[in-house]
Amino acid sequence: MEVIVLLKQVPSTESFVGISENGLTVKTDDVKWVINPYDEFAVEEALRVKEAHGGSVTILSTGPEKAVEAIRTALAMGADKGILINDPAACNCDGLQTAKILAAVIKNMPFDLIIAGQRAVDGDNYTVGSAVAGFLNIPAVTMVMKEAIADRKITCSRTVEGGMVVIEAPLPALITTQRGLNEPRYASLPGIMKAKKKPLEIKSLKDIGLDAAGIGAPKTKIISLKYPPERKGGKMIAGETAADKAKSLVKALHEEAKVI
Repeated sequence: MEVIVLLKQVPSTESFVGISENGLTVKTDDVKWVINPYDEFAVEEALRVKEAHGGSVTILSTGPEKAVEAIRTALAMGADKGILINDPAACNCDGLQTAKILAAVIKNMPFDLIIAGQRAVDGDNYTVGSAVAGFLNIPAVTMVMKEAIADRKITCSRTVEGGMVVIEAPLPALITTQRGLNEPRYASLPGIMKAKKKPLEIKSLKDIGLDAAGIGAPKTKIISLKYPPERKGGKMIAGETAADKAKSLVKALHEEAKVI
């Protein structure tokens, strides 16, 4: 079973991300970079598929050279090899452009299953996984909570509004991960040492048969970035008894908050 994991390096959700002076980008000087949390589930699920069915796990990413750190972390978890597409023309791509780049790489690789995080916590647009499947003309099952593979088919339980649905698709296919699918393992010290010797290729767009014209113009444009409005402080409801507090609360909700 040849499994490909689509991985992105993102700012840690614990880091404070400031807005640059131009109002269009974020400050990244002091940001801690990590594997996108949903992609950690993808790496873990790929490793479990490999353990159950054999084969190998390849980590595929596009981004700056520092994204090598995230790929090495996935290799330390147990993946077999990594590929990074690092090209100036690939910087600041939107989801569809990124998907086109990733699909161009995958078209020249053997694969049975592609696993991606359902979304990246920076752009938060849910686009890349499904778009890669579209460019490759393979089935896509998103928001997967459970999967099983047998007889060249994958059966997935996925979340839908109000419940779950079970979907079966032939391989090759692409799935995207949801929180609850698994618990990602930590990279062990021996794994970290082995990761340093595992193959990791860095390629340009030219290496995969693309150029700036080939990935097209972005379909989305950032107009501005703004901080969320500051929350007002809470208000303590005073009163001698529960009845007095309830009366004051109803009055505040009616006259001040104007919600009743």
